[in-house]
Amino acid sequence: MYLRKTRRKYKDKVYEYHFLVEAISTPDGPRQNVVCSLGDLGPRPRSDWLKLVHKVEDALVGQDDLFEDHDDPEVREVVHRIRERQERENARSDEDDVDELISIRTRSVRTERHREAGPVHVGTQFWSRLGIDDILKNVGLSRRARILTCAMVMNRLISPKSEHAMPDWIRRTALDDILGESFETLADDSLYRNLDRLHPSRGAIEAALAERERSLFNLDGTVFLYDLTSTYFEGQALANPKAERGYSRDKRPDCPQVVIGLVVGREGFPIAHEVFEGSRQDRKSLDDMLDVLGSRAGLKPGQTVVVDRGMAYDENIEQIKARKLHYIVASRQNERSQWEEEFAQAEGFEKVTRTPSPRNPGQKKPVVRVKKMRKDGETHVLCTSEGRVEKDRAIRNKQESRLLADLERLQKRIENRRLVREIKIGQAIGRLMERYPRVARYWRIEYDPQAKKLSYLPDEVRREQAEMFDGAYLLKTDRDDLSAEEIWHVYMLLTRAEGAFRNMKSPLAERPIFHHLEHRVETHIFLCVLAFHLLVSIEKTLLDKNVHTSWATVRDSLSSHNTCTVVMETSDNAILRIRDDGTPEPEHKELYKLLGIPSDIMKPKRIWTPKP
Repeated sequence: MYLRKTRRKYKDKVYEYHFLVEAISTPDGPRQNVVCSLGDLGPRPRSDWLKLVHKVEDALVGQDDLFEDHDDPEVREVVHRIRERQERENARSDEDDVDELISIRTRSVRTERHREAGPVHVGTQFWSRLGIDDILKNVGLSRRARILTCAMVMNRLISPKSEHAMPDWIRRTALDDILGESFETLADDSLYRNLDRLHPSRGAIEAALAERERSLFNLDGTVFLYDLTSTYFEGQALANPKAERGYSRDKRPDCPQVVIGLVVGREGFPIAHEVFEGSRQDRKSLDDMLDVLGSRAGLKPGQTVVVDRGMAYDENIEQIKARKLHYIVASRQNERSQWEEEFAQAEGFEKVTRTPSPRNPGQKKPVVRVKKMRKDGETHVLCTSEGRVEKDRAIRNKQESRLLADLERLQKRIENRRLVREIKIGQAIGRLMERYPRVARYWRIEYDPQAKKLSYLPDEVRREQAEMFDGAYLLKTDRDDLSAEEIWHVYMLLTRAEGAFRNMKSPLAERPIFHHLEHRVETHIFLCVLAFHLLVSIEKTLLDKNVHTSWATVRDSLSSHNTCTVVMETSDNAILRIRDDGTPEPEHKELYKLLGIPSDIMKPKRIWTPKP
């Protein structure tokens, strides 16, 4: 809503009138609808007009507590007049509903402004269920900013686009019908500015949302699963100091990137995230992430942090213990050699009970065996996986074939005298050993400067040792109250963090990033996290009803439920337009029922155009 001032001249005297108006969407485009006439407000600063509008808006949506201490009679009067007018219009609408008998020219009936509604209906319903609008309001965002944020998150959830293409997508959906906001004149500049407004409040929003979900879904708060991924840029991103080259999980080492740390709970709901520079090592991120987690989730002694082997260094374990937390980590590969005899003995291993995947009950799970050992005050769990044996062997064979091919090329360079100096040849050998560490350790690579020949022979003893560890890995924890199987199951929950990254990168299109400014990059990732909150909430709701369906399936199934305007010409040449959602199909109704949301997307709107 906003104020509109008009002037009228009567008998050489100018009178000023103020109207409270709102923008509405019509078949002919956006129009102004007069909500209430305020008369002459008298001389006052323009800022006071805006305060009056905001107070009226808040009072109309029931937020009277915001101005209890400064109850404004003017606001009360305006709200009273608006509600009286609404009651009169509703009464007239009820009378119209009683008498619906009109004569229609059947050949004139047509439909227009078809908009996809099902997926955005589900998204906005869960937006309301999670109370995100209230959270955004509490951090100081205006109504317009909250609506734009909702629309941007819906886009990431349903059909991710850049901010440049997003306005056109929004206009192709029923968001204007659902949110009651016209997007006809929406431009990408408004969305970019909204990213700027949203950025300072990311931490507060994330903390409030995690608390809301913990209460709504009765989530476990004792286990934190931490993992990292990277997201690359298109372009050089010179204006972003965090855009650096580093280890790329996207297989794009040629592009600058940022590293994203994400903590999820036992059920897969995100709790906290942070954006690091692209060259940040996993082990160097843990301490900072624990600080972020403490400020947003409130760490308590006795909670358990689960991390992968990239953060299994002694310094990382000390960082966790310093906060009086427990840890479960996967030990680095070189630690397995200390347990060679225990791995070689079949005694003591127990088979892990694995339940089939609900989405694929016929899938055969590979057999996993575990053995629990205590050493130096730590619990170690030796794990062997039949399925992982073939995977490790395939990785090693692939690296070995590449190493041998590079050694042959190096030999030809020496023979053709393109590489002559012994020190340069030694450096080339060192680079190959660094490039293929998994297999280079059991090859003896030597250069004979007299014969000018390169030789490389396998170390069979070390190769056999490597083959023995195929499919074997080691977990360690300071907890002694869990069995080996329980420790393994808790560690495997890390796959939920990996699943979160897969969802954010593919369906929610977190990558690649086209923004250049650091704060907009961080807000782009934050919008992906918000969309993932909705995605997890939707799938969790279905899972609680024993329905193992992904959001992608729900989205595609509901994409055929639309809204449209039915246009009819009456016998007296008047035009009646009825804006409404279509009748949902049986599969639509079933999904809405499972998700606990209404199947009616909007209240019908009738617009009469009288005959000329």
